[in-house]
Amino acid sequence: MTGVMTPNILGVSAGFHDAGVTIISSFSGDILFAGHSERYSRVKNDATLNREMMQEARSYGPIGKVAWYERPWLKKTRQMYSGEWRKVFKDVSPKQQLFNVGVNQTIKYYGHHLSHAAAGFQTSPYDKAVVVVVDAIGEWDTYSAYLASYDNLGKAQYKRVLTVRYPNSMGLFYSAMTQAAGLKPMEEEYILMGMAAYGQPTWYRDIYNSCVSEDHNQTWKLNFHAGIPDNVLPPIDKESLATSAQLIVERCLTTLMRQLAHKYPDYDDCVFMGGVALNCVANSRIRECWNRLWIMPNPGDCGSSLGAAALSYGRRLNWKGPYLGTNIPGIYPSDEIVSELVENQIVGVAAGRAEFGPRALGTRSLLADPRGADIKDRVNEIKRRQKFRPFAPIILEEHAHEYFDMPAFDSSPYMQFTYNCKYPFEYPAIVHHDKSSRVQTVGRNDHTGVRELLEKWYVLTDCPMLLNTSLNIRGEPMVNTEEDAKRWTEKYGIKVCTSY
Repeated sequence: MTGVMTPNILGVSAGFHDAGVTIISSFSGDILFAGHSERYSRVKNDATLNREMMQEARSYGPIGKVAWYERPWLKKTRQMYSGEWRKVFKDVSPKQQLFNVGVNQTIKYYGHHLSHAAAGFQTSPYDKAVVVVVDAIGEWDTYSAYLASYDNLGKAQYKRVLTVRYPNSMGLFYSAMTQAAGLKPMEEEYILMGMAAYGQPTWYRDIYNSCVSEDHNQTWKLNFHAGIPDNVLPPIDKESLATSAQLIVERCLTTLMRQLAHKYPDYDDCVFMGGVALNCVANSRIRECWNRLWIMPNPGDCGSSLGAAALSYGRRLNWKGPYLGTNIPGIYPSDEIVSELVENQIVGVAAGRAEFGPRALGTRSLLADPRGADIKDRVNEIKRRQKFRPFAPIILEEHAHEYFDMPAFDSSPYMQFTYNCKYPFEYPAIVHHDKSSRVQTVGRNDHTGVRELLEKWYVLTDCPMLLNTSLNIRGEPMVNTEEDAKRWTEKYGIKVCTSY
């Protein structure tokens, strides 16, 4: 509970995929709660608002304003243009979706890309920034850029300086390539990213020339909404297809970022949002274009529930980290986790507040000793994943540069960038095929329980890191509650330590 009677702001994202809500205090700008519907319904990428989730959100106090993450009638015009008639006539209205979960209040609608932008900028540490949004599609927009700042009264200001619209879409291209590789579009793009390390760029230039126009980043030669036409792809294995798709996205994003950095030299910092911002390999390339780069840990559509609420609030939010979801109260079980790691090498943890975003960051995680030669295969078997899939290291921040090619004072607290591992043969469980790792650093001011765990593990083993992956099975949402954790232990035979 907030302890303040001022009504809260409810931000909502729903109806497409990965529905979620955010509660912001209209008094302090604190983010009180943020959650995903799928964690409650147990339906992966659930697009429907969940009544249990809404009850939890309302437990933080009365709701005064309701902010929706896009403009539904504008979206319908694009759906009519693209021939999505079922969606035009059968999609449930935002008002009805909210009424179904017990909310019957006036709704304020904000633009899809503007909601993305606000979720990033108003949680960032920057006073001004270029905000770049790239996704599959909003209402009509697929790329956009804003000059963002705060005025003398502390109100967030956004000046749009770039707009690219459907059907030109980098996100739709990558989703279409995901489908062409035999994966599920709008869900398994992250698998395509991992697969890219195993292929060869033999056909990269041919695919690029077939798909991308000469201006590199603003128009595409094809509409990828219905997938990749058969006559576009050469006879290519799926791994090399993934390599080509990844390289094309990296090239287009880097070109876009360099153009913006050159055009607006008074802006040193960048905020990057939208579903494409989940591509941590591409993020590592574009990071070099800016002095600093901020990506809110939930840059996709679910995170725009936070963005819509941020727009309603209007000012900088009090960002304290991504641990905003369901709470399993008590003390983080660091001693129990270490004991289980020593005995069995693999352990789950569900303690404290769940992460808001698609990546487990230590409170709904499956952890393992990164040094064992067979650990990677064992964890992939537990999670029912393809054997080529990589895992991330979670490491004490002050030691990260000793083990990875990253600057001594750099940090990556939300697992958003990749770095080459200096000792890939000593830590095979957290190194991908290309010797890279998606690093999560934990500093002294980050989550105290996770920090304490790593410190105790380091003292015991002289190893400052663990393997960290989400506590779920492929195709299922992450564990959310203590009851979920108990079921997980019973079903899969791996102990899950919870708060005590």
